[in-house]
Amino acid sequence: MQPIAHVPLFDAIKALAFVGDLSMGQPIDHSARVAWIAARLAQAMGRDDAAQGHAACVALLRWSGCTANAPEFSDLLGDDVGGRRAMLATASAREAAAFAGTVGSLAEIHCEVSGEIARFLGLPEAVERPLRHMFENFDGSGKPAGLAAPQIPEAVYLATLAGDLEIFSRTHGLQSALRQIDERADGRYPAVLVQVARQHAVDWLHALDQGAAADLQAPEGALRDAVAPLELIADVIDLKMPWMTGFSRRVAEAAAACATGLGLDAAACEQVRRAALIHGIGRASVPNAVWDSPKLRSEADKERLRLVPYWTERAARRIETLRAEAEIASFVDERLDGSGFFRGVKGAAIGTAERVLAAAVHWVLLHTGAPGRPALAAAEAEAQLRREAAQGRLDAAAVAALTGRESVAAKTLAAQGEANALLSSREVEVLGRISLGESNKEAARTLGISPSTVRAHLENIFRKLGCTTRAAATLKAMTLGLL
Repeated sequence: MQPIAHVPLFDAIKALAFVGDLSMGQPIDHSARVAWIAARLAQAMGRDDAAQGHAACVALLRWSGCTANAPEFSDLLGDDVGGRRAMLATASAREAAAFAGTVGSLAEIHCEVSGEIARFLGLPEAVERPLRHMFENFDGSGKPAGLAAPQIPEAVYLATLAGDLEIFSRTHGLQSALRQIDERADGRYPAVLVQVARQHAVDWLHALDQGAAADLQAPEGALRDAVAPLELIADVIDLKMPWMTGFSRRVAEAAAACATGLGLDAAACEQVRRAALIHGIGRASVPNAVWDSPKLRSEADKERLRLVPYWTERAARRIETLRAEAEIASFVDERLDGSGFFRGVKGAAIGTAERVLAAAVHWVLLHTGAPGRPALAAAEAEAQLRREAAQGRLDAAAVAALTGRESVAAKTLAAQGEANALLSSREVEVLGRISLGESNKEAARTLGISPSTVRAHLENIFRKLGCTTRAAATLKAMTLGLL
């Protein structure tokens, strides 16, 4: 087991905000702009520096749970990315409220996972609690609990109003945005907050256009000195597709072993491992229906896939302490013969670390089942990887290091079946199947037990992990090393 990789806490928050923006079909600076507005709103309301910082963190993390319900949104809308982009831009308050009323279970998943992320990061209650109630409304019509106004944390209103102002002004213009916010006064958020926003909207949006949110800093206090596990970011990324549960961790193990086998020094091996953990950041930009389709894709879908490493590279520009790792990760789909993407470079233009990561990702992917594409047997996976090297696409030395020993992917998958004192071995097996997106019936068939037994195990799992949704249980199990 590799040691946990840590990054500054605020950089982890910014990375999660980046993933959230891509998942929601928003510009990559959306959450940063919303966070800046939310802090200004808190300041204009007379709140202290701590409250302003908490509001900014809530705004940055408000979409952190959106990878968790991407499968459900994909089933509902067909396109979880484009559909949510259209949902957020809906100007009619009545239409938005009507739609929100149909997705209560999805809001529950989102809020529970966002709250768990805040807890894992060690953020204060003033951040965690608003995230667990992100879709509550001032008039009591919100989700997931339908709280009355006095019970709703103010940071919910601050982040929600800031988000509406940013999105509506960008997509419909300022005057239309102000009208739409007025329509939501004392419905979605309190009217007094709307009045404050109206007074300052022109100045705030002008400041944002001048780059006010470009270098968002961590709030004063303990947050500046704290660190967060990079593995959590990997787990949140992988939640988007159930069949990819644990994928980034397995790639990290394989890449580290490969780098060690090639004789890279300890620092280089660790950098490759860190790059592997975040190599999937750009996947959030592509709808689940594209990832899950076993059929030939349209040219438009192919282009979306070609841009996945581009978005990972863009993350490198925005998160200073992950810049080198994200740069390496953005080469994951490049190939030595120039047939890869997004750059299309070849040969010497691809460094050793990048070659290792590309081979490791392909190696683990061959061992990972997907909709319409079962995992390959070990011998077949090895043969296919060696063919890629023989054809000049993957680095031959990296492939030899990966295939010349017991499969790292296989060892990692076997280790996932080991239970610890928290869950029984059977509960770990059940959660392992459910985490991959299987229904109770499918898990029962795989494990040779009845659906009612699966349901009973799930009830015990939820109770022991303190969760109510499968996505949150999966995330918590990953962070605890159960999967």
